[in-house]
Amino acid sequence: MAQELGERFGLAEEPQLVRDALAGEDDAEDAQWLVVLRDEGERLDAGALDEFAREWDGWREEP
Repeated sequence: MAQELGERFGLAEEPQLVRDALAGEDDAEDAQWLVVLRDEGERLDAGALDEFAREWDGWREEP
């Protein structure tokens, strides 16, 4: 997902992927994950990022 995000939006750096296994879960499929993407120049379209996140059953949050 992080790689595809970088390719689709032409990012210079691949976004940071953070995974956190759920307590008591041994299966990697049960890990929660998030992608950290900084857009300090505000050049990325928020709507396009929202749509991309939905394609992965996710959502976008801002700090």
